[in-house]
Amino acid sequence: MKISELSPDLNRSSGDPLSSQISDLESLVVSAETHSSSSSASPNSISTLAASLRRQLTLLAPLAPFPDPLQLHLWKLSFRLWNACIDLSNSGDRQSTSLAELRQCTTDMLLVAGIPSNVPSATVKAASFLHRTGLIWHELRRLDRAAKCFEKATDLVDASSGNEEETRMLLDLNLARSQTAWDDSDKTLAIALLNRSKPLLSKSACADAYKSCAEQFLAYGKHMLSKTESSTSPNASDLLSEALDICEKGISATGKYSKNSELEALKSRCLRFLSAERLHHEDFEGALKCVRVMRSSWKQDESEHPSVGYVAMKGWLGIGNVQEGEKELMGLVKNKEAAESVVVAAAEEYLKQAGAEAAPAVMVALAGRCRVGGAAAAVRVVRRVLEGGGGGGGKGRAKAAAELAADERIVGLFNGDESKRERGAMHALLWNCGAEHFRLQNLEISAELFERSMLYLSREEESRSRRANCFRVLTLCYLANSQLDRAREFINEADKLEPSITCAFLKFKIHLRMKEEEEAIKQLQSMLTYTDFHPEFLSISTHESLQNKSTRVAISSLSILLSLYSPGKSMPLSEVSVVRSLTTLLLQEPNTEFEILKQAKLVQSRMIEIGVESFFGKGASGAREINWFAGNCWNFGLKAGREMKHELCKGFFELAAEFYGAAGNLGDGISDANQAMVCKCLILSVGAMLSLEEKKKDYLLDLDVKKGVEMLEQAGKLLSSISADESIKAGFHFLHTYNSYQLLNKSPTNMQRQQTQLIKNYASTKACTPHHLLQLGLTASLDLRPNLEAAEFAFRSSLTSLLSLHPPDYQSIGIILRKLASISSHSDDLAYEVYKQAYQIIIGLRMGEYPAEEGKWLAMSAWNRSNLAVRLRQGEVARKWMKLGLDLARQVSGMEKYVVSMEECLKKFEMVCDGERDGDESGTNHQLVLV
Repeated sequence: MKISELSPDLNRSSGDPLSSQISDLESLVVSAETHSSSSSASPNSISTLAASLRRQLTLLAPLAPFPDPLQLHLWKLSFRLWNACIDLSNSGDRQSTSLAELRQCTTDMLLVAGIPSNVPSATVKAASFLHRTGLIWHELRRLDRAAKCFEKATDLVDASSGNEEETRMLLDLNLARSQTAWDDSDKTLAIALLNRSKPLLSKSACADAYKSCAEQFLAYGKHMLSKTESSTSPNASDLLSEALDICEKGISATGKYSKNSELEALKSRCLRFLSAERLHHEDFEGALKCVRVMRSSWKQDESEHPSVGYVAMKGWLGIGNVQEGEKELMGLVKNKEAAESVVVAAAEEYLKQAGAEAAPAVMVALAGRCRVGGAAAAVRVVRRVLEGGGGGGGKGRAKAAAELAADERIVGLFNGDESKRERGAMHALLWNCGAEHFRLQNLEISAELFERSMLYLSREEESRSRRANCFRVLTLCYLANSQLDRAREFINEADKLEPSITCAFLKFKIHLRMKEEEEAIKQLQSMLTYTDFHPEFLSISTHESLQNKSTRVAISSLSILLSLYSPGKSMPLSEVSVVRSLTTLLLQEPNTEFEILKQAKLVQSRMIEIGVESFFGKGASGAREINWFAGNCWNFGLKAGREMKHELCKGFFELAAEFYGAAGNLGDGISDANQAMVCKCLILSVGAMLSLEEKKKDYLLDLDVKKGVEMLEQAGKLLSSISADESIKAGFHFLHTYNSYQLLNKSPTNMQRQQTQLIKNYASTKACTPHHLLQLGLTASLDLRPNLEAAEFAFRSSLTSLLSLHPPDYQSIGIILRKLASISSHSDDLAYEVYKQAYQIIIGLRMGEYPAEEGKWLAMSAWNRSNLAVRLRQGEVARKWMKLGLDLARQVSGMEKYVVSMEECLKKFEMVCDGERDGDESGTNHQLVLV
C-alpha cells in the first residue's frame, strides 16, 4: 500500500484542537504547492511560509503520539511538501536558505509524526530526508545545521539490524558527517567517523560503498599533502594508506563485479598520491616502490599517467641515479598524454640535479616534443639552467644558457608571430642575466649573453630601439674589457640604428682610450648636434678625460660647456664652478697664462653683467669662490712679474683688484685685508703698465695714463685707511709715490712742480724711508725729463735721514753725495757746499768705513773741478778745490799715491800762482784721472 492511498479518519468534532491544527498545517502545505506552481514565488514569501510551518509544528508536537491514520496523513503532507520544495528548487535558486528552511520543515514534520509501523522502511525514508536536507545545509556552509540533520538521521537507523538498505544509509550518513566535521576543522571527529564506516563496508559488499569511503580518505590525504607543515595531524601518509587499503579490500570483496575497474583506477590514484607524499618526505625508495606497484598492475594497452614518470624521475634523482632519472625524463617526453607544462617542469627538475651540462640534450628533446609551446618550454629550461645547480657556478650556468640560446634548433622554435611573447621573454631572460654578470664585472660572459639575446630580437622597425640598446651595452662590455676595436664596431652600428647622445659619448670614450685626442675633441663638439643632448654629458666627459689623464680634452670639454651658459638656462653645474675647474686644469698645462687671464676677464664681465651674488653665490660659499679667483690672479700677477711678463702682470693685478673689491658685496662690506689687497693690486698693476712701456720703448696712450692715475688715486685713498704691517705698508706707499711720479712725467704739460710736491708729501709721511727717498731722487735725476729740484730735495732728505741712523748707511750716503755733487755742478758754490759736507761726514771715520770708491770719486772730482778755474785763471777758486780734493783724498784709504802727487801739484800750482804775480803767465794742467 502506498502512502498516497491511505485515508486517515479525520471525522472528529470541529471543536477538536488537533483537527484544527492538522487543517492549518494542510493549508500551509497547499500554499507551498501553490508557490511551487507559481513563477512569482519570492524568497521572502518562502521564508514566511517556513516560519508559519515551524510555528504550526511547534504547536502540534506536544499532542504526539498520534494514531496511525494521522501519522500517515502527516507523512503524506511531508512528502507533498518535499515535492513542492523540489519544484521550487527546479524553478529557482536551489541554494536559497529560505528553501532549505522549507525542506527542514519537511523533515521536522516526519519526526513530529513519528515512525508508522505499517510503512515499509520508514526509518530509512525519514533518515534519507534528513540526509538530503543535511547535504543542502552543507552546501550552504551551514555546517551546524547539517551536522544536526545527520545526527538525527543516524539516531533513526539501526546499525545492528543487518538490513543492507539501513547499512548503506548509515554508511552514507557517516561519510556526510565526516565531511561536515572535516570542513568544520574537527579533523579528529572526521577521521573517527570514517574509521567507524569501515566495518559497514563488509556488510554492504558494494563496490560503490568501497569507492565512496576510499575517495573520502583520498580527499583528506590530498588535503593534508598540500599542507606545508611537516607536523600536521592527521598524517597524509596514513590517510592515503587507508584509502589504498580500502581499495584493495573492495577489489577483493567484489570479485569480478563490473565496477571494480573504478576501484582499480582509484587504487592507482591512491598510489600516485602516496608516491608523491613519499617524495615530499624525501623517501625516494618509497616513492619508487609505489611507482613499481602501479606499473605492475597496468595492462599493456593502458597509457601511463604522466605524474608517474615525473615521480619516478624525481625518485631516481633523489637517490643519485641521474642516468635512470634521464631515462624517466625521456620516457615522459615521449608520453603523448603528458601535458607540455608537465614535461617542461620535469626537465627543469632534472636540470636542477643534473647540472647545466645536461641542458643541450634536454633542450633538443623538448624542441621535438613541445610543438605547441616549444618556445615557452625553451624559455623555462633556459631559466632553469640559469637558476639551477651544477658545476661551473654562475659563470658555468650562464655559459651553458648562452650556448643553448645560440642553437639554431632552439632559435627556430621562436619563428613566427605566435611566439612573439616568448621571444621577448627569452630576450629579457638573457638580457637580465647579462646585466647581472656585467654588475659582477664578468665582462666576457656578459657580452656573450647580450649577443645571444639579440638572436631573439626581430629586425623590424619596432625592435630598432632595443637592438640599438643592445649594441650600446655590448660597446660598454668591450670597452670595459679593453677590446676597443670591437667596441667601436658595435657603437657605430648602434649609431646607425638610433643616433643618440649616448652613442656620441661612447665614441668619445673610445677615442680617449685610444689616445686620439683630436678626434675626442671633435666628438665633443659633435655632441651639441644631437637632439637629446644635455650639458650633463659634457660634465661627465670632463671626468672621463681626467680619468684618462687627458687634460687637454678636459679643458676643451669645459670650454664647450662654458659657452652654453645663458641667463635663465638650467645647467648641471654653476658657471663659476665650471670656470674655476677650467682654470685649475689650465694651471697644469704650460704656456696657458693668457688663456687663464682670458677666463678671469670672462668672470669679471659676467660678475658685472649679472651681479656678484648671482654669479658667485651668496654667503660664505660665494665669498670662497670670489676669493679663490682673486687669490689666483694675485699669484699669477706675482709670477708674471718675476718672469718680466709685464702685460700679464698688469692684467692679473687689475683683475685681482676687481675681485677683492667685489668681495665686499657678499658680506657686511670690504674687510681691511681685502682693502689692503685692492690697494696693492692697483699699485702693482700701474707699475706693470709702466714697466711694459719701458720694455716696449713706446709711449703710453693718454687713456692708459688717465686710467693709471685713477687707479693710483683709488689706491691712495685706501693707503691711509688700511691697517697692514708697517714694513709692507711702507713699501707700497713708496710704490704708489714712485708710480704717481712716473705718470706725472707722462703728462704733456710740465708737471715738475707736482712731482716735487709729491715727493715732499711722501717725505712727510711715517711710511717714508731714506732708501725710498734715494730711489725717488735717482728717478728724478735720471729720467728723460729730469726734475733736479725734486731730485735734490729727495737726496737731501734721504741724506739727513741716513745720517741719523745708527750706524749710518755710508754706502747710500756716498751715492747721495755723488748725485748731489753732480746735480749741483751748475753752481760752484752749491757744489762746494756738497763737497764740504762730504768732507765733514768723512773726517773722523775709521779707515774703510766710508765706501772707498765713493771717497775716491769725491776726492778726484773735487780736485778735477779746479782744472776749469785754473784755465780761467781763477787762482783762488782753483786753490780752494785743490785743497778740498787733497783733504778728501787724505781721508780715503788707497789714495796714498794720489795724495803725494796732489801735494806736489799743489806746490807747483802755488809757485805758478806766485810767478804770475811776478809776471809769469804760463798755466799748468793738473787734472787727475781716477784709476
